Amino acid sequence: METIFYIVESIDGDYANLKRTDIESDEIKLVARALLPDGIDAGTKLKYEMFEYEIVE
Repeated sequence: METIFYIVESIDGDYANLKRTDIESDEIKLVARALLPDGIDAGTKLKYEMFEYEIVE
């Protein structure tokens, strides 16, 4: 299973805009906040693995 790293670019209501940080990409991924860990904010770093998001330092 692939591990992907993101940073929260912005939050728009019930959705967060995520930008990949493990590869060079300008693509923004829109994800429902219900799928993300509690306490995220713009600038939060996330790891996506095994269909789950986790906050990382």
